[in-house]
Amino acid sequence: MKKYILASFLLLIGLGASAQKFAYVDTEYILKHLPDYKAAQSQLDGLSKQFQKQVDDNFLEIDKMYKAYQADQVLLTDDMRKRRENDIIEKEKKAKEMQRQKFGPEGELFQTRIKLLKPIQEKVSTVIGETAKNKFIDFVFDKSSESTMMIYASSNYDISNDVIVRLGYKPGTIVK
Repeated sequence: MKKYILASFLLLIGLGASAQKFAYVDTEYILKHLPDYKAAQSQLDGLSKQFQKQVDDNFLEIDKMYKAYQADQVLLTDDMRKRRENDIIEKEKKAKEMQRQKFGPEGELFQTRIKLLKPIQEKVSTVIGETAKNKFIDFVFDKSSESTMMIYASSNYDISNDVIVRLGYKPGTIVK
């Protein structure tokens, strides 16, 4: 449905204002050229692995507690059984809460991602705008974005390399 709306919108714009110029960029391609972005991604990957290990360790401990409980269950009194069950349930609640605090939409990983990537994205966005103004381009679409995906685009209108040059890097030299 989004494709049809976008196609209709572009067709109407094209009919109404044929003098307008369109261009596209591939932000994924641009970001691969930026060492700052690569460093931020590496930092986020490390943080994610660290958080995932903490979560996995918590759930592994809960699993051990549960197996020990199952093995001892026949020997326990009702009171001891309920206490161990409550301990396991409480530990599981804490583990899930910790998982939410680390990986949730307001979690540490998400907040760190915003803190590290937002300045890079703003810098790229500013340079895209400046490049478009200098080339008298009216619209620039992001080829790598799902919401404005293009099925065909002439390479004559790709200004990704111009943006990379203006950012001070060499096109074709992807950071490893």
